[in-house]
Amino acid sequence: MSLGQIRQVSEDIYAYLQPDGSWYINNTGFLVSATGVISVDATSTERRTRAYLGAIKTVTDQPVRTLVNTHHHGDHTHGNYLMSGATIIGHERCREGIINTPMPPPPGIWSEVDWGHLEPAPPFLTYTEGVTLWTGDLLFNGGTPFALQGSVSGWIEVLETVLRPLGAQTLVPGHGPVCGPEVIDEMLAYLRFVQRTAREGQAAGLTPLDAARATDLGEFKDLLDSERIVGNLHRAYLELAGAQRGAPVDLAAALGDMVAYNGGQPLSCHA
Repeated sequence: MSLGQIRQVSEDIYAYLQPDGSWYINNTGFLVSATGVISVDATSTERRTRAYLGAIKTVTDQPVRTLVNTHHHGDHTHGNYLMSGATIIGHERCREGIINTPMPPPPGIWSEVDWGHLEPAPPFLTYTEGVTLWTGDLLFNGGTPFALQGSVSGWIEVLETVLRPLGAQTLVPGHGPVCGPEVIDEMLAYLRFVQRTAREGQAAGLTPLDAARATDLGEFKDLLDSERIVGNLHRAYLELAGAQRGAPVDLAAALGDMVAYNGGQPLSCHA
């Protein structure tokens, strides 16, 4: 049984959409050529990745020969190993992230799900600057963006200088339904809200958790997984302190604060 649905977005280009785009529920995509399939990411669990591969088979009998990982998060990479015949490509920091991230995630942060059998399969063809790759998870449609292990300011810059100038009218977000370019403005509004909240919170001497508790999410309150504001503030505080984009963050502290913001309950995961 398929856990997602295929949507053709252009000739030989398909999105694979998994509702509702919450924790560990990502979108993937694939391109079909005469010699094989290029997959953009895998999914978070064994059953979800097997369902994705089954969906590809409804379009083509060609095997997946190339797998491109957009970033290291487990919702996009846990299922890499099920495409064992493919060349796995990713940034060298994506490879490092997969190697250094527990699989499956440690208990206590997210609610329990059936991860199935998982094996680490990091990219083995990596790059630093020599390849141009338009990265994933730049857009969240209906869900709260999550910048904890990335960069708030860098995200804003890429949206403004790379994605918007492309002029694409049909966009496949990392999470949520296929959308149009209006979502770019919605993303920018949220990320600037994070920066503003971080500046005000830091000036008031508040921790990221206390700043999150003190702020009114306003127009963003109905986005899925609103607790991500805490992780985003952890990242924004680092940037205000002068840290380089993507600098290591205290992941355990940030995730723990997100659980605290969530009333002490594990974050809802439906993988």
